[in-house]
Amino acid sequence: MEGILTLNKKEQNRLVVLNEVEKGKMVIREAAEILKVSERQGWRILAAYREEGAAGLAHGNRGRKPVHTLEEEIRKRVVELAQEKYAGFNHQHLTEFLGEREGFVVSRSSVRRILLEAGIRSPKKRRSPRHRRRRERYAQEGMLLQIDGSRHDWLEGRGPWLTLISGIDDATGKVPFALFREQEDSQGYFLLLREMGRRKGIPLALYHDRHGIFERFPQDPPQSLEEQLRGQEPTTQFGRLMNELGIESIASRSPQAKGRIERLFKTLQDRLVSELRLAGAKTLGEANQVLKRFLPRFNRRFAVPAAETGLVYRPLPPGRRQEETFCFKYYRTVGADNVVALGNQRMQIYPCNGRQNYNRARVEIQERMDGSLAVYYQGKCLITKPAPMETPVLRVQRRGRLVAKKSVVQPPSPPKKEKYLAPKKEAPRPKPALDHPWRKPWKKKLPWQKTPLLTFSLNT
Repeated sequence: MEGILTLNKKEQNRLVVLNEVEKGKMVIREAAEILKVSERQGWRILAAYREEGAAGLAHGNRGRKPVHTLEEEIRKRVVELAQEKYAGFNHQHLTEFLGEREGFVVSRSSVRRILLEAGIRSPKKRRSPRHRRRRERYAQEGMLLQIDGSRHDWLEGRGPWLTLISGIDDATGKVPFALFREQEDSQGYFLLLREMGRRKGIPLALYHDRHGIFERFPQDPPQSLEEQLRGQEPTTQFGRLMNELGIESIASRSPQAKGRIERLFKTLQDRLVSELRLAGAKTLGEANQVLKRFLPRFNRRFAVPAAETGLVYRPLPPGRRQEETFCFKYYRTVGADNVVALGNQRMQIYPCNGRQNYNRARVEIQERMDGSLAVYYQGKCLITKPAPMETPVLRVQRRGRLVAKKSVVQPPSPPKKEKYLAPKKEAPRPKPALDHPWRKPWKKKLPWQKTPLLTFSLNT
């Protein structure tokens, strides 16, 4: 080895230990334990030290140029391109162009190292990672509930995929109620909030994602004129329910923000799936029955005490009935025949509440959770009955408008005289000739008679 030999700290320690072995103060087994190598490797190190001295303890590749080192020309070319042709390119972008445009492939880490050694930093400013910490739980039970739905193969192929709609209390981690649905829909969240109101009460706030069930999108239909005159903010059916119950709506902007319910679903996809398999649940109803028995045990196992005792769940506002609160509400105008329509359903309104006619009245239609309809006018329920559907009317398009086509009754036309047509004569059928094969009697041929015989004629 040319030049001055420099040993690192590890090699210096080996030199000290091997000197003790050479002096006879230590055996090779003890030296190997100190050097943290096997006894066999210890003998190899000692042999190299006896043969080459301290130089034998240095690594063999020390001072050699690595095989994968980039050539100096390539390093200069990378710096030159980064300063001139590709000035302003970030490291990743430059690496891609070097392979696509310049024809030599260099890793991004090598490009970055070469440019940093040349004093060229990436023009792309990197934002320092923001410090994240867990949010403190709310102090009392009922102050905040996180709600969400989880689409998963809960039945593991024994039945259809289901969506678990659930809520979790932020203070205690309890699940007040949950239910399986075929899809994540508004009715599922209505049932979730109604059952939580029955069991616990109405929470102060709900924490949810930005699903269309909770928030309106720009492409949604605009507000009605009545809603605009009332000054109401555009909202969904579930948003309207939260406003009526005085629940604060908090929308998260990332899945990580509602990590408590996300971790809940991860736990349920392990424990609940196993119990559904154990119970042999195959349908939506069977899954809900298993879930009903599962939740009390889950709460006893995973719930934690709140920081402050007491519940802040609120009862329903006075004077409100559950069937009139947890329902879908629509506003319609009554027709001239006292019939109001909602989709494909028609409701006939009868005289009641001191009024004989509700023609052109603006009424509220409530669609209950069981599918029934109720019509309200000025806060009072009206007497209604399902009305028959309208008779379909044929309509034609005229000048961009749909106009009802009038049916004109035509007088009956006189019967037409039937013309006498002589019967057609049938064409005579052809008859076979007297020597036709059909006229000859049929004889069954023997197998050897079916093959024709070859005959030869000899001309003399």
